[in-house]
Parts: sequence; C-alpha cells; structure tokens
Amino acid sequence: MEWSGPKMSWKFSQTFKFKLQELTMGATENIWTAMDIAPSVAIHDSIPHHPLSVDTALSFPVMSHRVIDVCKKLFRKWEKLENSRFSVETVSGGITNLLLKVSVKEGNGDNVAVTVRLYGPNTEYVIDRKRELQAIKYLSAAGFGAKLLGVFGNGMVQSFINARTLNPADMKKPKLAAEIAKQLRRFHQVEIPGSKEPQLWVDIFKFFEKASSLRFEAPDMQRRYETISFKEVHEEVTQLKELTDRLNAPVVFSHNDLLSGNLMLDDKHDNLYFIDFEYGSYSYRGYDIGNHFNEYAGYECDYSLYPSKDEQYHFFRHYLKPEKPYEVPEKDLKALYIETNTFMLASHLYWALWALIQAKMSAIDFDYLGYFFLRYNQYEKEKQMCVSLAQSHFSV
Repeated sequence: MEWSGPKMSWKFSQTFKFKLQELTMGATENIWTAMDIAPSVAIHDSIPHHPLSVDTALSFPVMSHRVIDVCKKLFRKWEKLENSRFSVETVSGGITNLLLKVSVKEGNGDNVAVTVRLYGPNTEYVIDRKRELQAIKYLSAAGFGAKLLGVFGNGMVQSFINARTLNPADMKKPKLAAEIAKQLRRFHQVEIPGSKEPQLWVDIFKFFEKASSLRFEAPDMQRRYETISFKEVHEEVTQLKELTDRLNAPVVFSHNDLLSGNLMLDDKHDNLYFIDFEYGSYSYRGYDIGNHFNEYAGYECDYSLYPSKDEQYHFFRHYLKPEKPYEVPEKDLKALYIETNTFMLASHLYWALWALIQAKMSAIDFDYLGYFFLRYNQYEKEKQMCVSLAQSHFSV
C-alpha cells in the first residue's frame, strides 16, 4: 500500500514539534502529607482524587483558571490562595496529552511547581488509563518518572522534573545509549501487581478491530482509507505474531513508547529520567527495545537513522551486563539482535493501526492517515530481511 501525499513532519507536526525540547521540568521538593489533601476528596492509596475535568478545547486563559481550580480542590494547602499566586504555562502539546506547568507562590513565600497532564479527547480508545495509574505508583517507588500527586477527571498532577527533554540525535550518543540501556534493564525488572500476560498482540488485535471498521466524513480521507487492504494487514499481523511466538522472548513490564520526548536528562547532575508510562504494560523485551530503536528515526521518521548492528550491540552489552558490558557472550548479543529486530516489525504495525484510530478520533490537526501509510510501508520494506534473520535462527 502506498500513499504519495505531500511530505509531512511525522510523529509531531511542526506546530507541536516538541516544545518539550525547550522545557526544564523542575522537580518540586514539597511532598504533600495526608493533612494537605482536601477533605472532600476520595482518597485511594494516599493519592487525592477529584472528578472535576478540564476541557482542552477552551481558550488558554479560561482553561488555566480551570486548571487552578483543579489544583485547589486537590491540595488543601492551596485552596485559600488567590489565583494571582498561580501561573500556568504550556510545556508541550503532543499527540495524546497536553502538559502544563503550574507554578505557585505559597503562603509562606515558597515557590513550587507541578506538572498537570491533560489527557487528549478520545485517548481512552488507545490508552488504558487504569493500567497506567496502577503502574505509576510502583514505577515511581522504583525511581522512575515523576511522583504522582493527584488525579482528576481527565488528567493527573505530578511532580516537576528539573531536566531537559532529549532529542532523537541524543539517543545515538554512546554514553547516553549505554545509560538508557542500563535504565531500561532496571525498568524491566520492576514488578507491577496483577496479570503478567503480555499485552502487545492483545492491543494490536484490538486496534485492528477498531481501525478496520472506521468511516470518515471527509470524502478524501475516506478514499485514502479505502485503499487499505485490511485482509492483508490482518494476515501480516497474524503471521508476525506466529513468528515472534517462536522466539520465546522474556515478558517484562515495558515502557512501549521510549521515544526521545519521553527521556529527560539533568545535565548538571547527569541523571536520566524515563517519563510518561501511558502505553506501559507487560510485553516482550525485544518489542520495547525494537520500538525504542525505531524512535532513532526522529520526528521526521528518517529510518536511515535506525541504529547499525554495532550500535545495537553497544546497547545490548550495557542492557545485558551493565557492570561488565564487554563480557557479554557473542551468542547472547546475536540472540537479542534477532529478537529485537523481529519485534521491531511489530512496532510498525502497532503504531500504524494506532494512527488510523487517531485519524478518526483525534481533534489534533495532523495527517494520521499519512502516518499509517508511512509506518506500514516501512514494515513492508523491513519485513523480508528481519523475517529471514529470524528463520535462519530457527534453522540452526
């Protein structure tokens, strides 16, 4: 399937192309106690909740007042502060979230800041928020991401991380690649209560069911959509699942969206942070790594930037044996290379089908249909080499 539309800026349009890169997300040192939680809030696991929602379609000044109201209702220590003590600014406007920085001058003169994350409309079609909230608690305890401070109708409040967002080129730097690998190994060792069944193919088939039964009001979008052979796509998904099942890849709790925008670096203290776990689930080790490697392509989706075998081996050494990376046996490197590059194909299918659902549901001005064709065409381009690599492994 081909789409020969105009060249676009992928993953984020030019409008959204990562104000995160300009961000310094500052971690607040203030940790609220149970006494700071508004008494009207239903408390679960000491995290304040409130049903109030914020309409992201509102003008920014009106939305800002609504966000301040949410913060006041969640945190008792702020409920009597005048609105003039609050400031709200946009951190980023991405494909599934709007991130805001809320700064507050407290009664004692302290200046603190938090991150307010507003879920995009209709994102429940592609994101399991219940699963995300469950995971955040345990990932935060293990030292990953921002601390969850409160939850409201269509978003959450988190601590502010004082760091800059990486750009795609950063991920290829050997020192950073090694640190990402070490952190990812540790991330994969976190135990999240509940079912440990891998969700990758469950999610992909759910996406397929939704994506294959859409109808668009715009005639040009409907025409483009009708060029997709869903019979072919279903066959590709089924065959790839059968192939990856033979790899017996380890099942770990995976980030599943480890692009540069979800990696932050505190240059002063040389600390790396993983953030945004909304796609996190138990999945296959090779998928999480392969999906990360696909993100080397950056927002323009230039897959010529996909890491070379040597670059992948560098990553694998630090993932498999962080303390003694150059003692990893060749056979272990080769096995992980095959596992990763087979599951890399599944990453293209996942985000291709995801894009079709977003094309119908998202209010963001972005050519999601075009993104489907880009990812699916890249899958077709890479398929023969990666499948042959896996089959040669099975024949040994």
